[in-house]
Amino acid sequence: MEDNKQQRKIMILIPCYKEESAIRNVASQAIQTGLGDVVIVDDGSPDKTAEEARAAGAHVIVHEVNKGKGGAMTTGFTYALENHYDAVITLDGDGQHPPAEIINFVNAWNETGADMIVGSRMANTKDMPFIRLATNKFMSWLISKSLGQKVSDTQNGFRLYTAKLLPICIACSSGGFSAESEHLLQISLHGYTIAEAPTSTIYGEEKSKIRPIRDTIRFFKMLSHFRSEKRKFKKGQS
Repeated sequence: MEDNKQQRKIMILIPCYKEESAIRNVASQAIQTGLGDVVIVDDGSPDKTAEEARAAGAHVIVHEVNKGKGGAMTTGFTYALENHYDAVITLDGDGQHPPAEIINFVNAWNETGADMIVGSRMANTKDMPFIRLATNKFMSWLISKSLGQKVSDTQNGFRLYTAKLLPICIACSSGGFSAESEHLLQISLHGYTIAEAPTSTIYGEEKSKIRPIRDTIRFFKMLSHFRSEKRKFKKGQS
């Protein structure tokens, strides 16, 4: 069993947009962990994000036009399936997710055998801005209610997806930041297991790329569609 764990092929996926100032350092640190192949999806950035990522030694896939975070993740997941990876670990390219903590996800995967590992910042929230903390707690409560299980930090993009989950995530229709919430909901709907790994978050001068009104509307549309789909799914099983 231990040998099989050591032979697992892991891809570290970093979807990013306009991250030329941070991506070289993030990609370099991810590569230095030695835990997986680092793949950057540059989502149509007008700056030097792709060049900086290549300079770090990462494999870079470039979108000619911006497709949103969900679209960038779909591109990365498709690449992972085509190249037969056993799991994908996702993190942001702005430096908020410390690459040194990638090991937490590998350890949680080995220890729990869960199909998905979601990072949780809830053990230490003293440095998290109040608005983000309040939003995260509300969204996590709302999504956990739909999941039927508690996930303490559903808005955390630092995650591990096993390969069996990737086709489900690729089929998700949300193209923006609500895609990560839809991933959780669909994975749970299909009966796969979700565990957590502890993470910290570094808050610097980066600006959120979330557009509050547009992305909130998209989120609630996605949640409404999921609830309708869940009812049909359960009806089909009865």
